[in-house]
Amino acid sequence: MNRLRRLRSSEVMRKMTRETFVNTSDLIYPMFIIEGENIKEPVPSMPNIFRYSIDKLDEILDEVYNSKISGILIFGIPKEKDEQGSGAYATDGITQRAVRYIKSKYSSMLVIADVCLCEYTNHGHCGIICGNEILNDETLPLLAKMSVSLANAGADIIAPSDMMDGRIGYIRNELDANGFKNTPIMSYSAKFASGYYSPFRDAADSAPSFGDRKTYQMDFANVNEALREVEEDIAEGADIVMVKPALAYLDVVRAVADNFNIPLATYNVSGEYAMVKAASQNGWIDEKRIVTENLVAMKRAGAKILITYHALDMAKWLLEEN
Repeated sequence: MNRLRRLRSSEVMRKMTRETFVNTSDLIYPMFIIEGENIKEPVPSMPNIFRYSIDKLDEILDEVYNSKISGILIFGIPKEKDEQGSGAYATDGITQRAVRYIKSKYSSMLVIADVCLCEYTNHGHCGIICGNEILNDETLPLLAKMSVSLANAGADIIAPSDMMDGRIGYIRNELDANGFKNTPIMSYSAKFASGYYSPFRDAADSAPSFGDRKTYQMDFANVNEALREVEEDIAEGADIVMVKPALAYLDVVRAVADNFNIPLATYNVSGEYAMVKAASQNGWIDEKRIVTENLVAMKRAGAKILITYHALDMAKWLLEEN
């Protein structure tokens, strides 16, 4: 008789035969950087997450550096917004200045720069608008301009999150033409129109002023469409692809991992983080156990890169175990 419990009989035995592990090198920590001075501002819907002005970044950058995680994904929040999102591609924009500061202090820290107009437009949409229509092709030059400006500032990876058709090819061509042939693109390839983003929109001041994002972000019911999006992005030059959100989309993560031989990231988004934190603060769950279980599930589904607001906590727990 086979007794599968034999290999579960002790902690040593369980660890020795464990199939999936999360390592600090898997983790990327998202950060919000805001205009102004002397600001470390809590995000009410995301416990223990803050918006930092550039002069207050050293505290969190030291923690990131010492945690041994792979790097950070940064989102800039400008003071002024306009219909064209001009702060997104300004040489002295908040994100560009933040990248230059971070790389001047920690040259070896991997900095991934999110590319999207939503934080910078006064209407909160990810592209240029005409009336109530979000324009695809007219948005592409601005996304490319933003990408080049961030690469110029020192960003190691460009991460387009806008979900406009054709943007990966357009950005790749502009990066190459401006001397950034070696700058990778991490594409938010399968980004779904999800209710899990609400806390992020608080943090980034990016809620749309009209309508929603369902005409460009994906329908949450679709898997085959996600595979088509990933395939198109790879053909256009993406170096890493992403599924976002994570927990409710692990079937999509697995489908992408099974169909494409390319590094795969998933984004454990703000709403997923907030639910775990709220339940933990109420004493309903063991936070360490739940976070570990969730992140292992993402790795088990096929993700190689885990973008998560839990990154620093997870790194601390991994260090304690070792």
